[in-house]
Amino acid sequence: MRHKKSGRHFGRTANQRKALLRGLVSSLLLRERIETTVARAKETRKIAERLITLGIRGDLGARRVALADLPDKPAVMKLFNSIGPRLQGRPGGYLRIVQTRRRVNDSAPMAVLEFVDFEEERAKRQTEKKEEKKPKKEEKGKKEEKGKE
Repeated sequence: MRHKKSGRHFGRTANQRKALLRGLVSSLLLRERIETTVARAKETRKIAERLITLGIRGDLGARRVALADLPDKPAVMKLFNSIGPRLQGRPGGYLRIVQTRRRVNDSAPMAVLEFVDFEEERAKRQTEKKEEKKPKKEEKGKKEEKGKE
């Protein structure tokens, strides 16, 4: 019996479990939203929130601890350069789990694990992309006018 034993084993050895969770956390940090099973999402949230707290701290020691836990350099770079500063004033609870459906194959409950400000950030990025596209069209018009003169 597993009385008072914390954590889920997922029917895997320790190395396999560690690799699974590292992969999920790095995908979460890079994409900012992933869909997985509810149990995996709950375990991933524990690790990811600790890493996000390190990202908010932002010093060299925190960066080294994050790289030891998650040796995926692009994910750690994004954690310290964009995610950490973005969540600076928040005291905790950086991620949310939204239960979505049951998987067709084995009827496992699925969930979306995302940052609490994911929708706001996505809307902000879309407006920035639209603004970037508009000046390019104006520049083309200016180039054509210069060629006519």
